[in-house]
Amino acid sequence: MKNIIILVCIMLGLGSCRADNGNQKIDNSTIETLDVARFMGKWYEIARYDHRFEKDMTNVSATYTLLDNGRIEVLNAGYKNGEYKEIKGKAKQPNPDDPGKLKVSFFLWFYSDYYILDIAPDYSHVIIGSSTDKYLWIMSREPVLPDNILSELIEKIRQRGYDTDRLVFSYKK
Repeated sequence: MKNIIILVCIMLGLGSCRADNGNQKIDNSTIETLDVARFMGKWYEIARYDHRFEKDMTNVSATYTLLDNGRIEVLNAGYKNGEYKEIKGKAKQPNPDDPGKLKVSFFLWFYSDYYILDIAPDYSHVIIGSSTDKYLWIMSREPVLPDNILSELIEKIRQRGYDTDRLVFSYKK
């Protein structure tokens, strides 16, 4: 049965779908307030958990643009084998009472969880996860984070129960 659920998830492209086998327990609690306007703009991916849709990507960035209808346009870009790639998507904040939980879609109406786990007071760096332990990103407004800040963020992730050995550092000059 678990294999069928996983197969359906893969076919539908739903990153947040999984068969719970009771393994690793994580703290994926989200931030309590979000200034959506301050969150907009370009973010550089510093590190991530590797997954099929970003496999072998480097110099990855995400640019968020607030649209007139309240939705958010997402432009993810990066390089794969030296070739520039980009994909446009959309995001929304489905519940204003839970501002750290967004939904993101790059394919039709299939939305995946996008949880803002931690954000700097000045919105200079952020930790993103989901409802599962399968997805994780460290992002920054600059392509490189100072070592002390990166170490602090990795420790925060570790304390939440994430496996920091799985992090792939994606930005290369």
